[in-house]
Amino acid sequence: MELRSTRWLSLSYFTYFFSYGIFLPFWGLWLKGEGISSENIGLLLGAGLVARFLGTLIISPSIKDPSHLVTGLRILALLTLAFAVGFWFGNGWAWLMINIAGFSLFFGPLVPLTDALAGTLQRQINMDYGKVRVWGSIAFVIGSALTGKLVEVYGHNAILYTLTAGAAAMLLGMLLRPSVKPVGEPRQSGAPTITWKALLSETPVWRFLLCVTLLQGAHAAYYGFSAIYWQDVGYSSTTIGYLWSLGVVAEVLVFTFSKQLFSRWSARDLLLLSAVCGVVRWGLMGEFTALPWLILIQILHCGTFTVCHLAGMRFIAARPRDQVIRLQSVYSALAMGGGVAIMTMVSGFLFEHLHAGLFWVMAILAVPAIFLRPNVTPSAPATPAS
Repeated sequence: MELRSTRWLSLSYFTYFFSYGIFLPFWGLWLKGEGISSENIGLLLGAGLVARFLGTLIISPSIKDPSHLVTGLRILALLTLAFAVGFWFGNGWAWLMINIAGFSLFFGPLVPLTDALAGTLQRQINMDYGKVRVWGSIAFVIGSALTGKLVEVYGHNAILYTLTAGAAAMLLGMLLRPSVKPVGEPRQSGAPTITWKALLSETPVWRFLLCVTLLQGAHAAYYGFSAIYWQDVGYSSTTIGYLWSLGVVAEVLVFTFSKQLFSRWSARDLLLLSAVCGVVRWGLMGEFTALPWLILIQILHCGTFTVCHLAGMRFIAARPRDQVIRLQSVYSALAMGGGVAIMTMVSGFLFEHLHAGLFWVMAILAVPAIFLRPNVTPSAPATPAS
């Protein structure tokens, strides 16, 4: 069956982020329901993030010819589903470690490769990326809200059921044929490019990477333990799902109006705003659990995550052309994978001993970013791709 290419991409984003809206907020809760301690939950989630880091860094750049993108996405979706099904067959430590690592290894590269396909089709058919990508954010809201409700009714195993269904839907959608086949020339191996050593030794680059890794890594406690923490203080799974959805709604609004809001802001300015929001948000989360405060905390997600990502895209877009591909890959791997992975492992231990105090540690983690911000000149905003 053939599907219009824009609808094919919209469906791919929708099914991916529907699944991610289940996994990211609720997988720690599922592990807790299986009898796993907070410290071991941190280790398991951290291992998954390490695998995601490796998948983004190694698998994504391995597909150099745009005509192979659809096939690559289908293979990754099939492997993702296989490991999701694997969770049905046991909850032993080693088995969980293998499955979460395998699931994350193949699930992680799906978005950068789908973004690469979207970029290719933008050149071929003049596609509006924003109108396609927004379906991913909508799906995340639906996935997190729906799963919260299902958990309240059916218990923690509803998380596994819906994740498996989401992964299966993602594979089935990708097996449809897009109406326009992506074409393009693979990057020539002899083309000039900056070396990793030269790139990472530039002061603005390493300061930028360290800054965004700290700011995104500070989300580890939220990603891994907010659902458990809020459940412990008495909130229902439904309310937790709605709170997560609120954060994504705030994210979508800022992405949508980013040009109007931040057209005159440099990457350095945006990083300052994100760092301040991080200190405030994580400090509030460690101090308050009343619902009005949690609503404010979730609205601040547009500052801690979205503004930081906008800063990253703006910094990368301002770099020389031969640095963009490498800098984009290392940014995705470190800020969205490696930093969060390390801090998730640490968070499991800290949550076991500090509980709410863990979020104050995340607030402290955001402070150095205020002083590490690289000196850059303002540039035109890049198209966001969170």
